[in-house]
Amino acid sequence: MFRVTKEIHFCYGHRLLNYAGKCRHLHGHNGRAVVTLESAELDALGMVVDFSQIKRVLGKWIDDALDHRLLLHADDPIIPDLLRQGESFVTLNTNPTAENIARLIYERAAAAAMPVVEVTLWETEASFATYRPTPGEPDPPLVVREVAGTK
Repeated sequence: MFRVTKEIHFCYGHRLLNYAGKCRHLHGHNGRAVVTLESAELDALGMVVDFSQIKRVLGKWIDDALDHRLLLHADDPIIPDLLRQGESFVTLNTNPTAENIARLIYERAAAAAMPVVEVTLWETEASFATYRPTPGEPDPPLVVREVAGTK
């Protein structure tokens, strides 16, 4: 079995609904997504997937959809204010925790036909979460909606 891993760095803001700690407030992170791909066989060039392809496909999506974006639960009460201000944000059907952001990136890699086996999201230098699906038990996909600002 062969594995390759690519790190993709991005910045994002978020907050957690119904949470008693500091993360209930709007705040930001310098995130690091660590994407691991695996294959029993290599392509004609001797690769699982070319690192530049991972960057071109998944890195571009992260840059376009998540980098310098506010990630919110779809029920966040701040959404009407952001809409009035013309601010851009992304909503998920769940809290935008490190676990769920890792899963979101995993789902995007899988949708791009990459042989992804896991994604780890470093939220800080000391805290990270990993998503790896349970074989034979597919999770329902996260519902994500991007709202583009008018400013």
